[in-house]
Amino acid sequence: MIQRLTIIIICIIFVFLWGCVKKPIIKPEPVPPVVEDTGEEPSARFIDWQSIPELKTINFDFDKSDLSQYACKILSGNAQYLKSHQELDIIVEGHCDERGSSEYNLALGQHRASIVREYYGKLGIKLSRIATISYGEEKPVDSMSREDAWAKNRRAETKIRLKK
Repeated sequence: MIQRLTIIIICIIFVFLWGCVKKPIIKPEPVPPVVEDTGEEPSARFIDWQSIPELKTINFDFDKSDLSQYACKILSGNAQYLKSHQELDIIVEGHCDERGSSEYNLALGQHRASIVREYYGKLGIKLSRIATISYGEEKPVDSMSREDAWAKNRRAETKIRLKK
């Protein structure tokens, strides 16, 4: 009887310990940049987009995506150039500083890019020419962790390429 009770207890302990085996932790893949693709926009998946001096970058206040009067003036100048060069596709890249989570910064960068795209549309540029992408905090122009660097990193860049 004691022998059977001992075997049953050992079996219960074995089953209990078997259930406590740790499962391996699988690290998630890095999140790729968010690409807005409505089917009307040119594809943002190519790497041949170029910055040119005629197209100026605009900056945003911390945690904001609204356009200042100064930013609107810069975008108006950009729009004049873009309207006179119909052979170009356009991409607006949204960027953020390092503060905030990666997910939040990707969403904020996308919202900034979309706001610029909409403004270009109001200025007479066909939205079908304009793609948007967010890089969040992934492509800083200044990697220092201080306010002047963060201010430079909160931006929207307009880039171009020849239509495919």
